[in-house]
Amino acid sequence: MEVVDIHTSSDNEFIARVEEESGQNVRLCYQCGNCTAGCPYTFVYDISVSQIMRLLQAGQKQKILSSRSIWLCATCESCTTRCPNEIDVATIMDVLRHMARREGYVSEQKVKKFWDSFLDSVEKHGRVFEMGLLTRYITRTGRVWTDVDLAPKMLPKGKLSIRPHKIEGRDKVARIFKRFREEAHK
Repeated sequence: MEVVDIHTSSDNEFIARVEEESGQNVRLCYQCGNCTAGCPYTFVYDISVSQIMRLLQAGQKQKILSSRSIWLCATCESCTTRCPNEIDVATIMDVLRHMARREGYVSEQKVKKFWDSFLDSVEKHGRVFEMGLLTRYITRTGRVWTDVDLAPKMLPKGKLSIRPHKIEGRDKVARIFKRFREEAHK
């Protein structure tokens, strides 16, 4: 077991930023372990959800932001549902992932590349264009044969359109992305 010296390495500013961005009080967590017990992805995490919460309380920014766990979280909200103190743990995990992304901590490159491909698709088309998302993800990762066996099942059902869907408000979605970028550069 790794011992963390919270007296010399606690980042109180990090704790405050997570609480502000998530709207949650991380001090309410008393380590019951319900979040970890209910998490369907604990088996692939390098740090369990309850340990992430404890490390957060201890202000261990680098350890948390460099973990695989925050990138592998599916935001299924099982942790949030099980929390006896009504802490929205899933939102905290989202905030941690966003912070890691902003600060250049990316331990799961394929997950980040999927996110990037998804967001690019939504920005360009106003909603996800599945074939474009798939193409961009394959290009970025080189995973050409991943799930190729699903295409014959999906194409006849219209799940993988060759062209993007036309939607109303595409320009409004583009403005949201533009406004986000402008705010991020202030």
